[in-house]
Amino acid sequence: MLGRSVVFSVLLLFNYAECLSRVDPLVDSNVGLIRGLKADDGDYAMFLGIPYAQVDPKNPLGKSTPQPKFEEPFEAYDDSAICPQLRSGIVQGTPDCLQLSVYVPTTATSRNRLPVMIWVYGGGFHRGSFGKEIYGPSYLVKHDVIVVTFNYRVGAYGFMCLDTPEVPGNQGLKDQFMAMKWVKDNIEAFGGDANKITVFGESAGGHSIDLHLFSPREAVYNKVIIQSGSSVAATVLYEPDRSVPIKIAERLGFETTDINEAISYLAKSDSNSVVQTAEDLGIAFKPCVEKEFDGVEPFLTSSWLNAGTPKARNIPVLIGFNEHELTGVHLNKNDEYFKNLDIVTNYLERIFDFEDEELQTMKDVASQFYFGDEGLSDDVKWSIGDFDSDFTYIHPIQRSINNFLEAKAGNIFYYMFSYVGGRNMIAFENDGSSCCASHADELSYLFNMRSKPDPTPKDEVIIERMTTMWTNFAKFSDPTPQTTDLLPVKWVPLTKDAYTYMNIDDELSLGSRPAHDRMAFWDLFYKLNGNKQRGL
Repeated sequence: MLGRSVVFSVLLLFNYAECLSRVDPLVDSNVGLIRGLKADDGDYAMFLGIPYAQVDPKNPLGKSTPQPKFEEPFEAYDDSAICPQLRSGIVQGTPDCLQLSVYVPTTATSRNRLPVMIWVYGGGFHRGSFGKEIYGPSYLVKHDVIVVTFNYRVGAYGFMCLDTPEVPGNQGLKDQFMAMKWVKDNIEAFGGDANKITVFGESAGGHSIDLHLFSPREAVYNKVIIQSGSSVAATVLYEPDRSVPIKIAERLGFETTDINEAISYLAKSDSNSVVQTAEDLGIAFKPCVEKEFDGVEPFLTSSWLNAGTPKARNIPVLIGFNEHELTGVHLNKNDEYFKNLDIVTNYLERIFDFEDEELQTMKDVASQFYFGDEGLSDDVKWSIGDFDSDFTYIHPIQRSINNFLEAKAGNIFYYMFSYVGGRNMIAFENDGSSCCASHADELSYLFNMRSKPDPTPKDEVIIERMTTMWTNFAKFSDPTPQTTDLLPVKWVPLTKDAYTYMNIDDELSLGSRPAHDRMAFWDLFYKLNGNKQRGL
């Protein structure tokens, strides 16, 4: 242990003297020597693209295994790896993609171990990657935290669920666990505190973190931040489907009715072809409840409907949503789009097992509450956005909070992000104009996303506020341990009786029970129809 401390202290240097050129940082980890780079946008080191697990080339749809130790110093210089996915209309990536990056402030030493924040990206479980061009760490690491990002498999390679021991399901979630475990086992070599690990993620990343709290696997983290995610959302858990590999193989030219033959064929097939074919067939891949097999360690064996969250006990939670998560999806659509849209029926059918007459009744109830008798108008378009946001994100998040309260989690800090600035996703895609704070809009105020415009002075204040609160939570389990000019409002944890939340807008303000009337509607709806939910 002493030897490693000496190696770390001596080798994590960027210059021997002014007359010498850059010396790349080097750490001695449990898996061997890892050489990194000095960042060009802040005082931190970058260890890019470290392999943490291997995918079996004979079964790339199945489980991964830990990466063996490095025999030679590993040069962690490249974070371009992407797992197989359709991205911007182009299929790209390779199953050999399980890598992580570690971003270390120069203040980290064996005597000054820093808190660690592990990022889990979103992307609907079918896309996403860990690269610094998207999730640049400079805004966060300047607050003296170590940031880790990682790839996990998505789509067919990450979430094909077949009820077979070869492809039981949730491979992507198991990849996530292996990355987190790697960090737990190795982060001290980088000057990190293995007992102060916060996992944080958005959308599918937030869904994933909530699912980790249901999983029987050990907790390798101490705190969680869940952004626009919930394990109880209707879009999260799907039923296993043994016909999927047979359908894909048939489309690729191999006809069989034997699932194992189909799996073997796909294992030898080009991953780009598999991804494109699944897309052409309209097959969605999501987490699932796994069937248990001897010798196969599952990730999830029971849905949230039948299990509590005992792992959440005493774990501090920061959780929230964006004010108009999915409103922007609908506002700019033409009338023809709305004529063909039956969003209420589609969503109710997805999560409830109603008879036809009952489905129509419940559709009428929800439609009357949100839209009334008014024909299509701008107000109704906003209400459609509210319905979509509430059903998909906001009410499921509230239900997750209730699960945390029941499990006696640590302090729960609830937020609503409502700031509209030049780095918002919708604004960026619409030449600077934006309706509202939509899904994923908060990300460019936490990460230095290279594709976004430079922040305005107002944006810079939001960046400083959000990164300070997020890193304070990682350090102190409290986003506002003390009030300051930057953070003039004390963020109070919520309780069962007082659903206090922080509204993150141009200014910070405390409120109680966001979207209260709409949430009350869904509380009553589930109270009346909870026994009709699929998966019971």
